[in-house]
Amino acid sequence: MHPINVTSEIGTLKTVLLKRPGKEVENLVPEYLQRLLFDDIPYLPVIQREHDYFAETLKNRGIEVLYLEKLVVETLSNQELRKQFIDDILRESQANVNGAAKVLKEYLLSFPTSAMVEKIMSGVLKREIEKSKKTHLYEFMEDHYPFYLDPMPNLYFTRDPAASIGNGISINKMREPARQRESLFMEYIINYHPRFAGHDVPVWLDRSFSFSIEGGDELILSKEVVAIGVSERTSAKAIERLALNLFKRQDSTKKVVAVEIPKCRAFMHLDTVFTMVDHDKFTIHPAIQGPQGNMNVYILEKSPEAEIATISHRSNLQEALKEVLGLSELVLIPCGGGDEIASSREQWNDGSNTLAIAPGVVVTYDRNYISNDLLRQHGMEVIEITSSELSRGRGGPRCMSMPIVREDIIN
Repeated sequence: MHPINVTSEIGTLKTVLLKRPGKEVENLVPEYLQRLLFDDIPYLPVIQREHDYFAETLKNRGIEVLYLEKLVVETLSNQELRKQFIDDILRESQANVNGAAKVLKEYLLSFPTSAMVEKIMSGVLKREIEKSKKTHLYEFMEDHYPFYLDPMPNLYFTRDPAASIGNGISINKMREPARQRESLFMEYIINYHPRFAGHDVPVWLDRSFSFSIEGGDELILSKEVVAIGVSERTSAKAIERLALNLFKRQDSTKKVVAVEIPKCRAFMHLDTVFTMVDHDKFTIHPAIQGPQGNMNVYILEKSPEAEIATISHRSNLQEALKEVLGLSELVLIPCGGGDEIASSREQWNDGSNTLAIAPGVVVTYDRNYISNDLLRQHGMEVIEITSSELSRGRGGPRCMSMPIVREDIIN
C-alpha cells in the first residue's frame, strides 16, 4: 500500500536504494580531493567490482535492489521534465554565474536520457565544449578550474541525501556544497517517478529548509523512536524542525533522541560511530563517550504547543536508550573491541557502520576483523564484503544503502 515503509533499523530489509560508483569517481584528482570530500582516489574497476559484490550479497538474501541512476532515468522520461531538471541542476551548480548555462543546457540535452544523467553525475569538463561555443575569458585559460559541473563522487553513499522514516521521507539539505545537489535527485524521484508519484508520500522535511541534516545521522530505532546525531553535518535546528513535523503528521512517532557527537571528519555522522544491530544490541565507537559513558543526549517529545517540543537532557547514552526503548538491559559492542589502536583504526574504516538486514544479521566490511569477531561473539550473523576501494570514500555498508522498505518489527 505504501512505497516506503521503514519503522526500525533492524526489520528484515525488503527494498534498498544503491548507487553504483561510476565515472564521477575517475574525475577525482589530487588538487580537488578536499573540495569533493575525498581523502584518496578509488580505482574504478575494483570499486565497481566490490560494489557489485555488495549488491549481489543483498540480492542473494531476497532484497530488492533499486539503483539511483536507473530511477532518475525512469523519472526523466518526459522531455519537459528533463529540461526542468537540467535548469535546476545548472542553477544549483551556479553554472550561470559566468554565462555558461545556455551552452551547457544544449550540450546536456544532446544526450539520450541515460547518458545525460551519467554526465550530470560524473561532471562536465570544460574541454568537452567546442571552442567555437566558448565566449568567456575563464573558459580559454588552461590553468583555470577544469569543470563546468563538478562530479558527484559521494553519490554511492545513498544514505545521506534522504532518509525513510515510517511511510514518509526526509529530503535533506546537505551541509557541504560538494553534496548539496545530490538530494535533488531524490526530490524528483519522489515527485515524478511512477513508483512514488501519486502515493502522496509524506515529506517530513524538504531540502529548502535553511539548516542542514543528513541521513547518516538519522536512525529509526523503533516505530515510536527516532535517534538523530547532532554532528558535523546535522544541525540541532534541523533536528528540532524534523521532530516537530513528525509529531504533527505521524502519530506513531513519540520521541526523537538527539545524540551529540564530536564534530570532526572521522566522526562524520552518528552511524559512523553508532548503529543498531539487534533488538538490544548496538555497535559503538568508545571515543564518543566521556568518563562513565557520559555524553549529551536530549529527548524531544510532543508538547501541548505545536511549535515547541518538550526537551529533557540525559548524560548516559546506554541508560537513555534503555529508557526510550523500554529495555531492562542492552549491550553496546565496542568497535575494535575497545582497544585504543584497533578501535581507532577500524572506526576510520567504518567498523561501526553496520547495515542490519534482519534482527541480528549485519553486513560489514571484511577489513574490520576485530569488530566482526566481536559481533559474532555476541551472537550476530556477520556477512562480510570486500572493501579495499569502497572504504576510501569514508563510508561503510550503512552509508552505501538507503532502505526503502523493511518489515515491521512485531513486539
